[in-house]
Amino acid sequence: MNIPATGRRVLVSGASRGLGRAVARAFAANGDRVAVHYGSRQDEACRTLESLAGTGHVLVGGDLSDPAEAARIAGAAAGELGGIDVLVNNAAVNLPHPLADTSYEDWSALWQRHVSVNLVATANLSHLAARRMIEAGTGGRIVNIGSRGAFRGEPDHPAYGATKAAVHALGQSLAVSLAPYGIGVASVAPGFFDTERVAHRLSGAEGEAIRAQSPFGRVASAEEIAAAVLWLASPVAEWSSGAVLDLNGASYLRT
Repeated sequence: MNIPATGRRVLVSGASRGLGRAVARAFAANGDRVAVHYGSRQDEACRTLESLAGTGHVLVGGDLSDPAEAARIAGAAAGELGGIDVLVNNAAVNLPHPLADTSYEDWSALWQRHVSVNLVATANLSHLAARRMIEAGTGGRIVNIGSRGAFRGEPDHPAYGATKAAVHALGQSLAVSLAPYGIGVASVAPGFFDTERVAHRLSGAEGEAIRAQSPFGRVASAEEIAAAVLWLASPVAEWSSGAVLDLNGASYLRT
């Protein structure tokens, strides 16, 4: 299989801001062409697109929780880029729903939302991208954005933790099934990292407590996570297929 080191066609879901934006920038700086996907934040996605190094990048919008929309999004990205060599499944929701304080109606609706976006959309987009990689016959990479919460638990966000654990398991299943086609599949499991969405939590006592989770006394940057994603998608990372890479600054150690 001939997977290039640069000049790849890369689809990044949920790339309007935060980690998705950092991942898109990392691939663009590497010389790849990126399809920047967004769900509803078109203005922010346009800013991501405008910030990318190089040329040939495209914008694709739509609701990945709708299977028909997911197919349209993958088709649009592949059409604009001329194919898909790398898929980064970053799009996700993470809405609080502690059991003791959440009505059954809200609980049920939020679980459905997390499953449809975090898990089913990831599975659908993986199918859509992988089938194109198989047809092209040149291999490829899929990198899933999981979470430390899949291992240590998320008491206020249980559906998020559960769906991210499922994403890790999905990635390992796909790693086995897609290896004969030269397609590597891996996941990252970040701990807390700094983005505009969570910046308000990093001030005061809460911020001190969050930084104290790691013996480094800080949280990660989105760029640090993106660098690991870029490596996992590289030609030299084939033997990491099936891995779930912890990126949490030794804040949680699995056995």
